[in-house]
Amino acid sequence: MIRRTDFLVLGSGIGGLTYALEAARFGRVTVLTKKERGESNTNYAQGGVASVTAPGDDFRLHIRDTLRCGAGLCDPAAVRMVVEDGPPMIRQLLDWGVRFDRDGRGLAVGREGGHSRKRIVHARDATGREIERALLEAVRHHPNIRLLEHHLGVDLILASKAGMGRGGGEACLGAYVLSVHTGRMIPFLARATVLATGGAGKVYLYTTNPDIATGDGVAMGYRAGAAVADMEFVQFHPTCLYHPESHHPEARSFLISEAVRGEGGVLLNGAGRRFMGRYHRMKELAPRDVVARAIDNEMKTRGDRHVWLDVTRLGAAFVRRRFPNIHASCLEFGLDITREPIPVVPAAHYMCGGVRVDLEARTSVPRLLAVGECAMTGLHGANRLASNSLLEALVYARRAVETSRGLLGAGLPRTVPEWRDTSVELRPAAVLYQHNWETVRRLMWDLVGIVRSDGRLRSAARRLRLVREEIEAYYWRHRVTLDIVELRNLALVAELVVRSARRRGESRGLHYNVDHPDTDPRLEGRHTLLRAPRPRPPAGKRGRPGL
Repeated sequence: MIRRTDFLVLGSGIGGLTYALEAARFGRVTVLTKKERGESNTNYAQGGVASVTAPGDDFRLHIRDTLRCGAGLCDPAAVRMVVEDGPPMIRQLLDWGVRFDRDGRGLAVGREGGHSRKRIVHARDATGREIERALLEAVRHHPNIRLLEHHLGVDLILASKAGMGRGGGEACLGAYVLSVHTGRMIPFLARATVLATGGAGKVYLYTTNPDIATGDGVAMGYRAGAAVADMEFVQFHPTCLYHPESHHPEARSFLISEAVRGEGGVLLNGAGRRFMGRYHRMKELAPRDVVARAIDNEMKTRGDRHVWLDVTRLGAAFVRRRFPNIHASCLEFGLDITREPIPVVPAAHYMCGGVRVDLEARTSVPRLLAVGECAMTGLHGANRLASNSLLEALVYARRAVETSRGLLGAGLPRTVPEWRDTSVELRPAAVLYQHNWETVRRLMWDLVGIVRSDGRLRSAARRLRLVREEIEAYYWRHRVTLDIVELRNLALVAELVVRSARRRGESRGLHYNVDHPDTDPRLEGRHTLLRAPRPRPPAGKRGRPGL
């Protein structure tokens, strides 16, 4: 049975929920999430939202910090728009019930790496969780919003360009959606479809991201012909808890917030000495790419498995008050951070690239929009400034709503091609899935990590090509499941990262190649663009996801 809605949102993080709440004033909104409604990258964001709210700060400084961090690849118009639209979005979050920390003068603000002023609005060290709570509560009470859990977007539904007006190509009319619990494939048709699926940290073996971060939106957009940009810029968070012996399920991906260093935490090498002063004048508050490479170099030079992040000198009372979640979680893992330094390593954290959008959140596919981490807006450039990502999702979600309002008069077809699962095996072999899942993630960590080389990238490309061929054959032979779809998307996004990295013949921001260690001034402002031809499924398998 075909489902129809005015606005279809894939993802329930800050971008998707903000869009839903704003768009619901104009039409019916359906929000789909592949797991539980609160399971999103937003929910794991500890630091906060960067916005000009405090005395002594101004838009000019925030813009300057963002451009400097972006290493010559930021879109100045996008930066200006996001920064200047920030304060109204903070007020909107307050209106929706977000409980940010306050001090005697108003909203409390902190400082993180790359920022020249204190401007991070936060809710202790669990800001994302608080924002997600408030937005989900607002969504739950809105009569025009329907949120469906355990529904996974598999591929976008496309219409021929005939009659679609300017823009060319094929227009997006919705998505084929897998009901995870029932196994049924359901076509959802919409006048506007919004990718808000978050990031792709699970492409790497070690990541701060939750298990859902498999790059679904980028993969779906790419397969539909949308332009994808700057996938080589993967931000590794400098400080992920190193605790491999722990049996706690969250210990190996637990993030130690940038705000810990912002409040005075210091990094020590295996000899117990501070080292960041040798790498950058801002020391522990240097941009994330600098800190991550510095830690990586210290570990490789000394042969250490991790470095230390020391907050003991800040005082136990302050640490417990400012970082209650980090303190309590580390206690669960057997670490008292008020008494001993924290073992930390870099881990994949944020994708600066994604489906390319304009200032109105439009992709290159008509009627398809993208917001949040799966979108490449031009704000982050070659390196995201800390805590700019939640702000970006808020601002672009509101912009996407204005774009979507213009599509309310767009037509929808009465029927779409059926999704056919003919001549496929019902029971996929779990061992093949698990082997390829681990192969992709280990390969990316070993060959396409913080420091790269031409040789390692060539090797990664060769191996990924073979793995992807096997995964695609596996996908077409078996009934669609959540695991198979995620694996297919993960492998595709991994290949996009490698292809983009091989095209950038320089080192810039988050992309560092030892064979091209310098930044090429001729490449300033030049983005890495990738676009796929329209896929054509093998005959007799599944219906082509289009009209």
